[in-house]
Amino acid sequence: MHTHEARLDALRKELAARGLDGFVIPISDEHMSEYVGGYAQRLAWLTGFGGSAGTAVVLKDKAAIFVDGRYTLQVRDQVDGRFWEYQSVPQTSVAAWLAQNAPEGATIGYDAWLHSKGWAGGVAKALGANGGKLVAVEGNPVDAVWEDQPAPSLAPALVHADAHAGQSGNEKRAAVAEWLADNKVDAVVISALDSIAWLLNVRGSDVERTPVALSFVLAHADGTADLFIAPEKVTPELVAHLGNAVRIAPRDAFVPALQALAGKKVAADPERAVAAIFETLERAGASVVAVTDPTVLPKAIKNPVEQAGHKAAQERDGAAVARFLHWVTTTAPQGGVSELSASDKLEAFRAEGGLLRDLSFDTISGAGPNGAVVHYRVSEETNRALEPNSVYLVDSGGQYVDGTTDITRTVWIGPGAPPAEVKDRFTRVLKGHIALARAVFPRGTAGSQLDAFARQFLWEAGLDYAHGTGHGVGSFLSVHEGPQRIAKAAGGQAGTGQDLVPGMILSNEPGYYKTGEYGIRIENLILVERREIAGAEGEFYGFETLTHVPIERALVDQSLLTREERDWWNAYHARTFELLSPQLSGADLDWLKAACAPL
Repeated sequence: MHTHEARLDALRKELAARGLDGFVIPISDEHMSEYVGGYAQRLAWLTGFGGSAGTAVVLKDKAAIFVDGRYTLQVRDQVDGRFWEYQSVPQTSVAAWLAQNAPEGATIGYDAWLHSKGWAGGVAKALGANGGKLVAVEGNPVDAVWEDQPAPSLAPALVHADAHAGQSGNEKRAAVAEWLADNKVDAVVISALDSIAWLLNVRGSDVERTPVALSFVLAHADGTADLFIAPEKVTPELVAHLGNAVRIAPRDAFVPALQALAGKKVAADPERAVAAIFETLERAGASVVAVTDPTVLPKAIKNPVEQAGHKAAQERDGAAVARFLHWVTTTAPQGGVSELSASDKLEAFRAEGGLLRDLSFDTISGAGPNGAVVHYRVSEETNRALEPNSVYLVDSGGQYVDGTTDITRTVWIGPGAPPAEVKDRFTRVLKGHIALARAVFPRGTAGSQLDAFARQFLWEAGLDYAHGTGHGVGSFLSVHEGPQRIAKAAGGQAGTGQDLVPGMILSNEPGYYKTGEYGIRIENLILVERREIAGAEGEFYGFETLTHVPIERALVDQSLLTREERDWWNAYHARTFELLSPQLSGADLDWLKAACAPL
């Protein structure tokens, strides 16, 4: 079972034994998480694909893997094209592919604990047109053939102190109870791990890079809640922190608890709760209200304590990244630095601060052509040297108990001067970054309405990038947090219609990628804030930039900058020097001074 070919063969035998003509394998867990624990990495085990988003379909005689534009190059490197067809979404979908490729009358299996109800409905409809059907399996067939599958983590759940949360769990539960009463609903299923973490002020270490604890919650209209969690994860500190209003039960009591809600009105989020939760409630005779999880918006709007914590985390993180940039730009031109050694060095600088809990995602450390792979993940097989006279892109972040960071810097590895084309592209990305940072907009504006601010200078030159411009960021939680985002509104992507509200934190990360040559991205985190404008008719907002680390001046074509853009650059770097200089000394401080000098 060591080769991916053998694993695929074993799965096909298992499917045949169960009378299934095919099976769908997503990267997902019972909580619809973006990043999942080792036990849920079924797609990686089966195919070798290491990205964070993708789905595979296995039929008797063919198989396909579906990824979006971020992973077009990576999937071809990692997944054997002899056994797998590569499919691009949103150009196609699992439903569309099955409609074309599943035999007439096929029975296709899926794990209802890993997919949304909407997804299952769409696929069932596509199969039905050809006499086929989609059936929920009892027990995942991948698990049946995965001999050394890791067990779900039993690490203890941790208390997240009110001093960092800014609001007690009692207050948050009371707000949810009020929401339930207003909506005349008896209970709500909270199944997204970051929602549970936020609601109860708990954290954990069950998912790499995201500090959450595997569990489910049922919150009730009387302000009480039931937490379903493995007993091994419960500590006396947790019990004391949760108090009498939160009942603790084993994780396997969750389904019986749903079944006991017969005759009740129960809310569940179709985007965040898996199909199995809806099916269990409906079969039990509960009346299910499909609605957004009531913690999602309050979680996204950071309170003053969370905002202050984030700024403190950013200052420490900024100093670590600045030390790294000084190191990489002086060491790499001499040779001997690789993507992996650079990424390890950056983590070491972050860890030296003493407060790092984890990275917020696997560092994207892309030298030369690897930088053009948008969500590149360096491995021993793909590891490249940072060659002299090349572009290096590094996208990274840290999890600190007071905040979650995410920053991308693109630097020139000397000793020569960068080519005119690279400077032109970098400066267009920079101009877009500045335009978004300086944007002022009325209340009621969605992120999709601001997306073109960041793309306009690339568009003028007939260029673009195939990813969103900004995502929400959690507070010592998920580095990708909804519901807000800044992206093209096309394709009905979740979150593009969400108004931006003061207190939300987003990324500002336009880029440019030249396949086979280099990638450019400049990313800071920004906070939505109120703007006082003399004579303004209505409420207006803008952004405060939260990330302060020098931007690579060697890549700027200053002739392309307006006076306002220069002023922004100079003010940004003056503030960066003010925040970081007290934390640096010696050669690091000298480097910072030069990097922050006005244009």
